[in-house]
This record gives sequence, structure tokens and C-alpha cells, in this order.
Amino acid sequence: MHAHTELIAVLTAVTGAEPRVMTVRSGNALPSGPFELGHRSLQSGLREWVGDQTGHPVGYLEQLYTFADRDRSSFEGQGEGQGESQGEGEGRRTISISYLGLVREQAAPGAGKPGWHGWYEYFPWEDHRSGRPEALLSIAERLREWAASEPSRRDNRQRRVDFAFGLNGAAWNEDLALQRYEMLYEAEIVAEAGAKADHATGRAMFADHRRILATGIARLRAKIKYRPVVFELMPENFTLLQLQRTIEALAGLTLHKPNFRRLIDQQELIEETGGMTSETGGRPAKLFRYRHAVLEERALSGSKLPLSRN
Repeated sequence: MHAHTELIAVLTAVTGAEPRVMTVRSGNALPSGPFELGHRSLQSGLREWVGDQTGHPVGYLEQLYTFADRDRSSFEGQGEGQGESQGEGEGRRTISISYLGLVREQAAPGAGKPGWHGWYEYFPWEDHRSGRPEALLSIAERLREWAASEPSRRDNRQRRVDFAFGLNGAAWNEDLALQRYEMLYEAEIVAEAGAKADHATGRAMFADHRRILATGIARLRAKIKYRPVVFELMPENFTLLQLQRTIEALAGLTLHKPNFRRLIDQQELIEETGGMTSETGGRPAKLFRYRHAVLEERALSGSKLPLSRN
């Protein structure tokens, strides 16, 4: 048995206050491909594959997750850019290395049927900006049935469900996006686990690509609280409202506006450009830019962006 290394990209943008991910195969998969000896590094290999499949430039990249699974090789051949065919994959362990990339959305003219899709098309229960989503009500009922299906494990399962999904008095924690998806998989509620797909459980993806997307969402939601990576998703000049809406989109939460602006001031991450712009339905607003001079000092001390709820 020998290893086959696959690179997978979670490319995220925020467009029109909606978090989006670059996909291939008409929204059913993430850009991916094998790491080959001709690549100078894992990142260069990933950039080459993303360029070939999507035609989209890649800026900020960080390694997200690595795992090895000898069972995945049996379905690697189901589609372009997904590795070896079933016969060729036998006896091979696939090592999957995923990356999180932050970009500004552009049209993608690549050959792999690329396109941008909203995060919450795949995870409708994760968007709480307008209150608890209806999808969560349906999911909660199915999870209660799953918890009760084994009486000896019912109490433990229900505690796990309540903690992960913020039920029965537990608080919703936006950082648990991956744990929530994996619990739905364990309960065989999502299509990837064999269930019938429906709106509440979101759009399925090829193989484990939705799990990898959930990993990227969880990583980014946690990271925007202590590193200024959100500015990788912002235009060069922006308003405070645009910045707030971008953070809300990623977190799936609404923020308390006065607290948000006070904490942004305290962080000293941005500075006025001297320009103004007219925002929809409001008076002209000041334009700001990210203070790149703070990058190194903040990398040492951490920058906590405010996720205080309304």
C-alpha cells in the first residue's frame, strides 16, 4: 500500500454580506487534485490546481486539516479532478490536506464548472442573523428521535445535542460548526450518511467535502476573534457598516452596533481614509482602511474582534 496525497481548497469570500465558497462540479465539490512531484510545495500545488479548475487567483492561504483514510480511495474517481479511478485506487491510502483560502470574489472561467455558492446553502442551520432558522427546528426534532432510539444512551446523546445545537437552555456557540455537522452525520440525518436530502439538512457535497467546508467555517469563525484575517476579505476602502456586516455574515450572528464600533476603535486596526461614500438608505459614511502597520504587533499579541450579540 502506498499513499496518494490530495489537496483540497476551501476558498471563502464575502459578497453582498453573504459568505460564499468556491466550488466545482456545479456546486457539488471543492476544488481539489493530487499533489505531484513537480510541485515546489503543497501550497504551490494547490494554487496550480485551483487555477486550472477555477481560473480564480488565490491570495491568503493556511493549512486547515490533514487526515488519512484508506476507505476514501474507493470513490475518488467520481468526477473530474478527484484523483484515481476505483480500480487504480485499490490498496492506496489517501492523505487529504485541506487549505483555507480568503479571497475577493471574481468570476471563475475555469474548466471544472466553477461557481460561487453561499455557505448557508450547505448549512442552513448555521445562519442565525435573523433569529433561529427554521431548519434548526426540524433538525432538533430528528435529533431528539435519534437520542431516544437507544434508551441506554439517550441522556448522554441529548446532552451532546443540546450543547452542540444550543437547545434546552444551552447557548448557541457559532464555533461548533464542525461538531454539529459531524453529529448530523453520526445520527444519519444528512445525505452523505445515507439520508434523503431536504432543505433543512442542506445541500450535500461529494465524498467528505461538506465536512471539510464545515472545518473551514469553524476555523474562520474562531480565527476572526483573535487575528485580523477578516481584512483579507474586505475591499481596500470600506465603511464600518460593511466591516460589521462581513463579520456578521461569517459568524452567522448579528452584533451590537455600539459595542462593535467601540471595540473596533479600541483595537486600532483601522484608520480613516478621508473619503466618504453613500450607503443605501443612509447618510454619507466615512471610509476606512486596514492599518497594515499593526499586523506584526497584533500577530504577537492577538486582535480580538467583537462578537457581542444583539
